[in-house]
Amino acid sequence: MSAPQVRAPRWHHATGSLRLQPARVMAVLNVTPDSFHDGGAFTDGGGVDVPKVRAAAVAAIDAGAAILDVGGESTRPGADPIDARTERTRVVPAVEALAELGVPVSVDTRRASVAEAALGAGASIVNDVSGLQDPQMAAVVAQANAGLVIGHLRGDPRTMQRAIAFEDLLAEVATELEASMGRAAEAGVGAEHIVIDPGVGFGKTPEQSAGLVAASAWLQRRLSVPVMIGASRKSFIGAVVPSDTKDRLPGSIAAAVVAVQHGAAVVRVHDVAPTTQALAVADAIARAYRDLAGEAA
Repeated sequence: MSAPQVRAPRWHHATGSLRLQPARVMAVLNVTPDSFHDGGAFTDGGGVDVPKVRAAAVAAIDAGAAILDVGGESTRPGADPIDARTERTRVVPAVEALAELGVPVSVDTRRASVAEAALGAGASIVNDVSGLQDPQMAAVVAQANAGLVIGHLRGDPRTMQRAIAFEDLLAEVATELEASMGRAAEAGVGAEHIVIDPGVGFGKTPEQSAGLVAASAWLQRRLSVPVMIGASRKSFIGAVVPSDTKDRLPGSIAAAVVAVQHGAAVVRVHDVAPTTQALAVADAIARAYRDLAGEAA
């Protein structure tokens, strides 16, 4: 008798569903003047350079991105918040331009009003780094039948690196994510729509962030939903090997490979082509070794 086929997990979102095996790459497209790595890359005189964003999105898709993540507010450590109107003005034109490219578009926002506008413009997923701190966010996601990334964050980006205190990092992150998942469920968001993000670099020490890169399998077993890791270009890499953000590509690739090898279903990255190649080669090596080991047995 042949072994039963295990169905690959699927992430349901507003315009369909996405198979999460093998792991998927989410491309970062920040339409902000001040994000920590790519701030200003897609702005022009204070506005968003939509043709430039679209060209970058097409290149990301061609390189292997399965999701496009558009952000209109910097959430780097110490960043000051912006008003919802400014965020909508940045995000909506970009989402409208990318929604027709054939892959799901995610909006990276902490605000329900921005999420609602982006979903109306064609976004399929909401990526909320704050873990649903806006009490209306879950209802907006449920109404649109959208996908949802629930991130872990204590406080807000401006203050999150102050007085970091965990007694049991993994247990506390899991418990707080579980509470956010409960709020989503109460609003009508099904578990098949949810991916969790433990918040690498969000209110964590460099050592804690490094550990969370490899925590996906543990979190998935605890919470029974897929896990996304966003480690690209982040400061913990610079703590391991002193480096500016622009010099952290090798470390970012290493983190993405380790994350997937430890169970991540999605990796959120700035550099799609090198990450996709690294993941493909790592997977090919693992499969080839399994074949060889099987023959040796």
